Amino acid sequence: VVSTQSTFYFFFLLFSFPLFLISVPVAVPNMKIITVLCCVLSLVMCDVYMQNPRGSNNRLNENTANRQNANRLFDSQNNNKGGYNTGDRLDGKARNDVRRAYSMQYYASGPGRNEASKLLVEWTNQHGCGSNGKVDCNIVIQYMCQTNGTHDDYPSNSRARGTDEEVARKNEQKVLYLRDGVTTSDLRYDAPSTREQSSDRHWYTRMKKNVDRSDSNKGRHESIWWYDACKFREANGGLFTADQDLQRDKNVGYVSATRTRQNNDGDRSGLECPEERDYFPYWVPTVQQEQLSAMQNTPWIDLAWLGDTDRCTYIKQNSFNRNSKWRCVLSTDDEERPYGKSITEDDCDDEGGEWVEFVSFLEVLTDVTSSSQCRSKQEGDTRNRIF
Repeated sequence: VVSTQSTFYFFFLLFSFPLFLISVPVAVPNMKIITVLCCVLSLVMCDVYMQNPRGSNNRLNENTANRQNANRLFDSQNNNKGGYNTGDRLDGKARNDVRRAYSMQYYASGPGRNEASKLLVEWTNQHGCGSNGKVDCNIVIQYMCQTNGTHDDYPSNSRARGTDEEVARKNEQKVLYLRDGVTTSDLRYDAPSTREQSSDRHWYTRMKKNVDRSDSNKGRHESIWWYDACKFREANGGLFTADQDLQRDKNVGYVSATRTRQNNDGDRSGLECPEERDYFPYWVPTVQQEQLSAMQNTPWIDLAWLGDTDRCTYIKQNSFNRNSKWRCVLSTDDEERPYGKSITEDDCDDEGGEWVEFVSFLEVLTDVTSSSQCRSKQEGDTRNRIF
């Protein structure tokens, strides 16, 4: 796929225990790419700092040595003085005008195999990593892709005006696009209540409110739907949690995927899912909801694994790049909640849902060489529609 303007986001994960991940995604300032798909590189906990592309460590445009919000886009557990600002493009301060903010630009040769360009990726991890038998260091590199869009695709936060269709489109744009934002404030999210059922209008009304109140001045990685699904999903009880007694999520009435060994209280950092961040490979498909099918199919795509070679087979067998994953789908009605609590097929049956197989298409499109073949393959595969 070729895109003239794309936003690059990479995701770095570093962890020290089998399956347990100590990670912190680090946003990279918006980058405009020529003839390449976009992605973002993210970083981890354990004092890992992204050097190229420049990692934000949750910084944005602060004029202070310390960043102002360590949870703006992700759970940034690095030192407060780490990271890079977006910077100002002109001689004056960018303030709240994203067009005056500086975006890194990376120029690529072309989309063909013989035109390939290489991006040098550099990072610094402060703690032990290597052949020392006393440390176990594994690094996962993931990326996220989405077209940048134009400035008109980033509407202001003034109340949207126009026809109902125009207002709805402007509000949805504030939710869909990846962005750095121009303020370090937290994204707003209205949580569910325990009385909210998947088949009534409570969910639809709440999520519509989340969309309408979305603030395009604030940075965004994942979508509201991605985090909301995490909020409802039951935590995997078989995970390593050390001595932590995971707390019940008062919004749903049980221990949800927002609770992990490192996030026992369910604190929110941007719209990332704590369980998906802390454990790799994740057992739930990372394809987002139908509302995002045209804009952003998955929050994070596996790119590379650097670590113990004895685990390579396991990683390949469980990466969503090559293997399908299953999720409980409660409804396909646009006004009903499609996701629920269950993470097993039996529980899904008890919840009244359908156990659905999802694929990323990376493993089924290897023989596709044209758009027509891609469409034909998509129409013939009923397991998942992500295009």
